Amino acid sequence: MGEILRLQTPLRDEDVEALRIGQKVLLSGVVYTARDAAHRRMMDLIEAGKPLPIDIKGQVIYYVGPAPAKPGRPIGSAGPTTSYRMDVYSPKLLELGLKGMIGKGKRSKEVIDALVRYKGVYFGATGGAGALLARSVLEAEVVAYEDLGPEAIRRLVVRDLPLIVVNDVLGQDLYEEGVKRYSRQPQA
Repeated sequence: MGEILRLQTPLRDEDVEALRIGQKVLLSGVVYTARDAAHRRMMDLIEAGKPLPIDIKGQVIYYVGPAPAKPGRPIGSAGPTTSYRMDVYSPKLLELGLKGMIGKGKRSKEVIDALVRYKGVYFGATGGAGALLARSVLEAEVVAYEDLGPEAIRRLVVRDLPLIVVNDVLGQDLYEEGVKRYSRQPQA
């Protein structure tokens, strides 16, 4: 588990099938940003039978509302948002072809079950390291919901975005395994 895997978006089933919890990943390619308000709007479109503003098949969504860019930079600090707020929307997006999500914190059983069913992965990004994470962003462009400001959907081009696999296609959960592994109580 010590080696770092390099992954390129868009992700394929075989890419995510090879990932296991605790694995370190450097992700490159296109990643889309979206938080609660953007997810709610996408869900409204899905329920109305209308197309989404982005093609999510094989894509990764990063739960982030980046800070404004400093001169000469494509994006400001870009630390992850707590993911559970997107849990109500994530299973449907995975069903429609989304392959990965990036955020921080635990996911619901429904999301983990959807990752297994639709072959997806949940990556953790280090909270509090937004400035460091932003260094991996080469380009950033608002592609939908500009009125949402920092929560607009952005198309990011990233190189070597440092992540860790938190939930995999086997239904494993790094947070659960970590508690078991480091618990002072004997395991049955």
